[in-house]
Order: sequence, then structure tokens, then C-alpha cells
Amino acid sequence: MESFEERTPVVPDDRIELPFMAGDRDSLEGWLEFYRQTLPIKVGGLSAEQLCRQSVPPSTMTLVGLVRHLSDVERYWFSNVATGTQEAAHYRAEDPDADFNGYSHQQALADVRHYGTEIVRMRALAAQIPDLDAPLPGRRRGQEINLRWIYTHMIEEYARHLGHADLLRECIDGATGY
Repeated sequence: MESFEERTPVVPDDRIELPFMAGDRDSLEGWLEFYRQTLPIKVGGLSAEQLCRQSVPPSTMTLVGLVRHLSDVERYWFSNVATGTQEAAHYRAEDPDADFNGYSHQQALADVRHYGTEIVRMRALAAQIPDLDAPLPGRRRGQEINLRWIYTHMIEEYARHLGHADLLRECIDGATGY
């Protein structure tokens, strides 16, 4: 019997290969966008139960926890630091570990949809900042920071967590890929 359990959308891999001779901003934005587009591919076609599965013991990490974490990280860096707003974290406003640990089967699919919405907002905020090197309104640990640093950090953040996503997904259903 076929299951009609709701799942995340299967996302085709239509990521564009990055040019080898791009300028600074195009290169940084290109890599970040490549990784932003990779996460929905990694979680595509999964049920809420699969998104919430702790599949690499003894780690308690889950795919939905990674999605929630990257949503909040995007909001922090691009909304609060890059534009100087004081938006509360979506998941960890009350508990600093809620992005990874506060998930539920009932909310998992909505968390994946929220990630997509958050990315659209963060792209628009970053596009308003013309200079990679100018100090931004927000600060990090009391120090000035520029958009170049944020882009570089976000590329590192995604690369690290997409490696986690690779392992989690492979343990769930055997799916692999870059």
C-alpha cells in the first residue's frame, strides 16, 4: 500500500556551477547561494519523522535541527548584524539550544518551509548593502564587522553543517550527493 504521508518537496538539483574567475562579491554570494540551495536538496522528499530522526548515535543532531539552526543563523547575521535590527531568533529566543533540540514532528515540515521564507528575506537584506568592506550597523562581541566577514563565515557555517546533513541523510535512506 502506498503511503500518502506529507513530505518535504523533492528539489531538483539545478544549482549553477560557479564561475572560476568571479569577483569578490559574486564569488562570496555565489558560494553562499550554492550552499543555501543545497540544504533543501538534502532534506527533500522526507517525512516529519525522518526529519526528526537522530540517525548518527550518539549524536542527537537531526536534519530538522540543522534547518532550524541555519534559519536562525541567517536571521542573526543578515538581519541583526548586517542591518542592525534586533529581531529575536525564531527558534532560540528563549532557549539557546532550541534550534537543535526544540523540534517536533508536528512542526518539522513547517520548519523547512520557514527556512525558505527566511532565505528570501536575508538575500534581500544583503542586497541592500553595497560595500563588502564598510562597517555594518550591528556588532559582534562589541567589534565592528563587515559584510565580507559575514559572507565568509556563512559559507563556513553551511559547509560544516551540510557535511552533517550528508551523514544524517545517508543514514536515513541511503541518499548521498554533493
